[in-house]
Amino acid sequence: MFSFILTRLLSSIVVLFGVSSLVFFLIHIIPGDPVEVMLGESAQLADKEALRVYLGLNEPIHTQWLKYINGVIHLDLGTSIHYHRSISEIIIERLPATIKLTVWALLVAILIAFPLGILAAVNKDTMVDRGAMFVSLLGVSIPNFVMGPLLIMLFAVNLPWFPVSGSESTFSIVLPALTLGTALAAILSRMIRASLLEVIGEDYIRTAKAKGLTPFNVIIQHAIPNALLPVITLLGLQLGALLAGAVITEMIFSWPGIGQLTIESIQRRDYPLVQACVLLISVTYVGVNTLTDIIYAFIDPRIRLSENVKVISE
Repeated sequence: MFSFILTRLLSSIVVLFGVSSLVFFLIHIIPGDPVEVMLGESAQLADKEALRVYLGLNEPIHTQWLKYINGVIHLDLGTSIHYHRSISEIIIERLPATIKLTVWALLVAILIAFPLGILAAVNKDTMVDRGAMFVSLLGVSIPNFVMGPLLIMLFAVNLPWFPVSGSESTFSIVLPALTLGTALAAILSRMIRASLLEVIGEDYIRTAKAKGLTPFNVIIQHAIPNALLPVITLLGLQLGALLAGAVITEMIFSWPGIGQLTIESIQRRDYPLVQACVLLISVTYVGVNTLTDIIYAFIDPRIRLSENVKVISE
């Protein structure tokens, strides 16, 4: 088990190094000069050069990259070009909003997906099954940048139940969470249905039915626990997608989280802040997937055994 965890951690470090380096070079390649954004095109050339030297943008790109990697290793994300503040402080201020949105979106997805998936599996090839899968298909087909405005038009304009944007009101979280959670609910419900259909045909399910257990108890006590492995994996993988989708959702609803901060930083050519935001999203995505692999290995011993066999054969 130790070798399995160590392998996953080492691979995660390699992935994070590659992603952070790729983002660094891509950001420096795209057109736009942060100095001109800060001073304006009418500024004197000497002032521009002085600011460029002050920010270290006059140095060769490989020197800037080495400084960036060294800062990441020492957990020093640098100073924002636009805000003139520590990037760590800015991220700490914005991170709770994104965490809140992600948690609520995940809760929405689970509350929608589990009833839909279970109903579809129990009533296979019936109108209930087709209706549930049609709803999930709609959820997959409608992207966040369409779902968000639709919900705003319905529940904030036509029916003024929830705020349009911001995070001041208690109910401000409802529309962003619905926008972000419905897409995950659609994918999750289809996975739950497929997993349950595989499990329902097993011998121990027939045995449980033969013992006189009610269909409800058979599903809850025997079928669902054994169908959760692929669902857990999907949840881990889709949590990273939630963070990526939060970038669009936060911009639509003016939600003050990491997603909105990332877009604003790109527009302002705030290189250090963009790199820090993307690195944070990457660390979260890779970390959740690594944790999912480890949990999967604890739940299913076959994963550990296959890994040990691979190590021995090598």
